[in-house]
Amino acid sequence: MAVAETASGTTPAPAGRIPPRYWVTGALLLLMPAIANDFFLYQVFGWAFILGTIALSLQFLAGYGGMVSLLQMSVAALAGYVVAILGTSGTVALSLGWPWWVVIPIALAGACLFATAVGALAVRTEGIYMIMITLAIAAAFFYFTRQNYSIFNGYSGFPGVVPPPVLGLDWRQPVPFYYLTLGVALVCYLVVLYVARAPFGLALQGVRDNPRRMAALGFDVFWHRVLAQGFAAVIAGLGGILLVWQNGQISPGTAGLPAVFDILVVAIVGGLRHPVGPYIGALIYVLLRAFAPDVLQALGLSGERFKMVVGIGFLAVVWWSPDGVLGLWDRWRALRAAGRDPLTGRAGR
Repeated sequence: MAVAETASGTTPAPAGRIPPRYWVTGALLLLMPAIANDFFLYQVFGWAFILGTIALSLQFLAGYGGMVSLLQMSVAALAGYVVAILGTSGTVALSLGWPWWVVIPIALAGACLFATAVGALAVRTEGIYMIMITLAIAAAFFYFTRQNYSIFNGYSGFPGVVPPPVLGLDWRQPVPFYYLTLGVALVCYLVVLYVARAPFGLALQGVRDNPRRMAALGFDVFWHRVLAQGFAAVIAGLGGILLVWQNGQISPGTAGLPAVFDILVVAIVGGLRHPVGPYIGALIYVLLRAFAPDVLQALGLSGERFKMVVGIGFLAVVWWSPDGVLGLWDRWRALRAAGRDPLTGRAGR
């Protein structure tokens, strides 16, 4: 399948000429359980794939549609809540116990309808106004879940939400869960690549660049943007279901404002111009979250200030490259191709 891209992320490589780095990366990911311990498989790579998938929905909207939405974590949390409410959890009085093959499609459909309804309102604005509208709705969703006890069980949420034993496997075990998150991340990545090159994706990019010209050509700008919101919601919903299964519970904190901004940080650090960016940003974010407290304590500082390290890393990446890590990679390749020192930018001798 010709899904590989050139370094610029614009043209697909011909079949049979996939760059070697893709084969190496794929082989490394498939063999990771043989070289990594359970902590890295479950807490590092599993979490990175989940956050990357949720951030991928933001990358699709911002990178291809020019719409920066802060609603994606709320959409993911809604899908997780639907799984907990309609499926099984430790809160037996509220969970209905429906089978997973009924619950998951309903959860994704609910996330899609929610994002589409909000998108119909938000896409009428642009720039900072769209950011503020989606942020306000995300905050309202958080407070609603925390104060509603008849459906969302308020502050306590739903403990004991675990993946069903499909194919006789316990999907909460590190190796099965790693392959589950890897598979979902790979499918979402390939689907976004395909949609970006399909007529709908190309039209969406045209709407991003010049909506007036696209409207003059007969394209419905409003519905292209709304449908993009619904498509991105399905991706975010998949990430939200995996996140709930990984944590084994869901509560209002899952959709809290810190989590909302974390998704934005992940997407920007990795880069918004290509679907691989969110996964790079997610891996960097998870590594900082996992090991920054230990580094701070080794330096004699409080480990509770780990978010300061995350913030400094975010500022450093944005300072050196507004396009995130992918932008740094492109600059390095361009300077190297020009025969310049990648660090100083000066011509080599």
